[in-house]
Amino acid sequence: MELAGKNGLVLGASRGIGLATARALAARGVRLALTWYDWPEASKSMRNEFTAMAGDHLVVRVDLRRPAEVRGLFDQIAGEFKNLHILINNIERGGMPVVHGSYQREVNRDQWQREMETTLRAKWLVFEQSLPLLRAAGQATVINISSIAGIVGRSGPAGLLFSDGYAAANRGVSSFTETWARLGAPSIRVNEIMLGIIDSRHGPGTRGWDLLTATQKKAILDHTLLGRTGTVQEVVRAILFLLEDADFMTGSVIRLDGGYVLGAEQVPPMPEGVV
Repeated sequence: MELAGKNGLVLGASRGIGLATARALAARGVRLALTWYDWPEASKSMRNEFTAMAGDHLVVRVDLRRPAEVRGLFDQIAGEFKNLHILINNIERGGMPVVHGSYQREVNRDQWQREMETTLRAKWLVFEQSLPLLRAAGQATVINISSIAGIVGRSGPAGLLFSDGYAAANRGVSSFTETWARLGAPSIRVNEIMLGIIDSRHGPGTRGWDLLTATQKKAILDHTLLGRTGTVQEVVRAILFLLEDADFMTGSVIRLDGGYVLGAEQVPPMPEGVV
């Protein structure tokens, strides 16, 4: 897909992966709708940055867990853009065990529901509302952002960072990816990027990572074949690949995890054999 002149929606655009993706798309001439909800200081900075740009970007505060607010968002997008070529479905909320502890704690009374509503249901609400605008574009691309928590759950060294509800919600995202790829074909491609431990997303720079001991951090890196965490820019490059160069790819999952999922298994030496 040639990006210049296209219309796109990036969720969670106030910081981290969402903000870096929005900057990359704007630099390529995409007119953007950007959502934010909390993180007021980061959100204010993002709003100032994009409203000052050329391109008539639309910045909207919306609680993507609320169907009425999601409908209102797409009413605005339809009025301003008429269609939508790109949806970056980058919305999640996961309680880290090292930060939040057990769901049984009184402070975590609503945590499970919050993880499900944000990481899973909000993606569905957004896609359902976006579908008419994606079809109106003629050719469109959806990218779901998920986590390897959906594979590994609360196990192994990363179990200190992935809660049960967050892991279960991410397991569901891949089901959405496959269903939506079938539903959108042939004009709408739907793919997924499944993230491992990324800087600003479970990795360095997050509260949870900073609470880990040196031994716990080393265990995570030792479990990762490439021996490091991923960067936000590496995620952005994967997103751009799916948008610009993967015209024959739909219903697929790119696992961007540095080999974490494979890291627990060792390849044994080849036996001598007996014949």
